[in-house]
Amino acid sequence: MKIDLTGKNILVTGASRGIGKAIAETLAESGARVAVHYHTGEEEAKALAEKIGNNAKIFKADLASAEECEKLFLEVTKDFGSIDVLVNNAGAMIMAGMEEDDWTKKWDLIMAINLRSVGILSRRAVLHFKKQGGGRIINIASRAAFRGDTPEFLAYAASKGGMVALSRSIARGFGKDGVKSFIIAPGWVRTEATNESIKEYGEENIVGDIALDRLTEPRDIAPLVAFLASGLADHATGGTFDVNAGSYVH
Repeated sequence: MKIDLTGKNILVTGASRGIGKAIAETLAESGARVAVHYHTGEEEAKALAEKIGNNAKIFKADLASAEECEKLFLEVTKDFGSIDVLVNNAGAMIMAGMEEDDWTKKWDLIMAINLRSVGILSRRAVLHFKKQGGGRIINIASRAAFRGDTPEFLAYAASKGGMVALSRSIARGFGKDGVKSFIIAPGWVRTEATNESIKEYGEENIVGDIALDRLTEPRDIAPLVAFLASGLADHATGGTFDVNAGSYVH
């Protein structure tokens, strides 16, 4: 069955590169109009919007700013008329060793980008969806929310755990308003953002920790987002979909 998202307006955060870019491309291929959010990658966002077509448009926002998160959602709804699906993909994976003097500063930044922004955008989405008769939120979390992570990524794991709890609470609390909420929890994914960490830990070691013979790529995640956006899996609301190549099964 071919996924048909014709007529759906979808906001994807962090869409200029990596997982978000693959998601935006796949959604557009399925017929959706995509709001391509970016922070610093304006040229990449422009090139992507032009490539995927369907009247895609770019929107800039620093998700570390609560004010800009609010503004982003309002700008997209004003420009597109409505939003049918919110994909909270943007995130920061910042190393913060326990001995670092700026640990608290890094913690706050990670929480602002990875969790507070998701809360703000999700709140706006729920209020919007209730008025229009429903909608879907798809949150890109991490296996770290369930398995935990290494000491230098405590804040990252905690932020993703919060995202999971938020998503489940929305699913339970607003299902009868037509609001559905899903979690996708990747493991290691080969992107520009993770290349440095992959080099540090060693690709051979990482591949040795998974059940398959290669690292997960953004293209392995994007089709699942399109499937959840389609409405074909609405009775899985609140559920978590693991995409970690069998490295953590729970």
